[in-house]
Amino acid sequence: MSLAKPELSILVVSYNTRQITLECLDSLYRHPPSVPYEVIVVDNASKDGSAEAIAAAFPQATLVASAENLGFGGGNNLAARSAKGRRLLLLNPDTIVFERTFDAVWDYAEREPFRGIWGGRTLHKDGSLNPPSCWREISLWGLFTTSSGLQHLFPSNPLVSWEDYGGWQRDREREVDIVAGCFLLIDTPLWEQLGGFDSRFFMYAEESDLCMRAKRLGARPGITPDAALVHLGGASTSSRTNALMNVQRARLTLMRKHWSPLRFALGRALIAYWAWSRKHLSRFKSGRFDGEGNSQEKWAMIWNKRSEWLNGY
Repeated sequence: MSLAKPELSILVVSYNTRQITLECLDSLYRHPPSVPYEVIVVDNASKDGSAEAIAAAFPQATLVASAENLGFGGGNNLAARSAKGRRLLLLNPDTIVFERTFDAVWDYAEREPFRGIWGGRTLHKDGSLNPPSCWREISLWGLFTTSSGLQHLFPSNPLVSWEDYGGWQRDREREVDIVAGCFLLIDTPLWEQLGGFDSRFFMYAEESDLCMRAKRLGARPGITPDAALVHLGGASTSSRTNALMNVQRARLTLMRKHWSPLRFALGRALIAYWAWSRKHLSRFKSGRFDGEGNSQEKWAMIWNKRSEWLNGY
């Protein structure tokens, strides 16, 4: 932590990710930003001793041990209340940063301050591209290509793989709709004007809602490939099945908030068809759409539990 008044506040929210969070913070302090900074860690009532381990290993970080699990959005909202930097950097605990990760995204923000929100290029552990560092706003076309299976068949086609910016390797600076919350830099005044994350989103889609609201105020989010980091993904989610249901629950909440009733009804029908079709297709082509082995049981569970997620949060 820098002794000067921080320019940058790095916010990390952990939940039962003790070892991964320690590795993230270790990489952070080995490759710190050049500007004065502070690190604020919120532990969401972890049961694995995360808070105690973080406090012991990194006393220079400000640790906030929440008595309850506030979710990703609520945890970052809590961390931001005590932040002093003119910009906030949201960093997932399942990330590993490199030598110039922070400086590259900071330099990008200094060069193009009109954007208000900035991000970078996320990688898998083996160094290959991990595409979801950014994506387009949710749309009926995107829901159609996903539910119909077209996106699976043509993942590199930019027209079909619409929300994923298919075919783009995140190898150049570009304006985007949504910057992923795993590595998101935002001007503190803009964050405050937006009121931070909407508390309705417990997990997933909170950054989509944030960026959509920011764009209405004139922000133009963008990413730079120079700011790269490893993002493991899904570290705090114990079940792939639960994660899929929670993603759809969050997307439906986003749609209800930002779309007209008719558009929402059409989108909801497409998501319902997505789950129904995967349930039936998995009987014949196990793993076809999700890369897993025997997925019939998983998709049957998702469809059978649709009353729990199909109405959103």
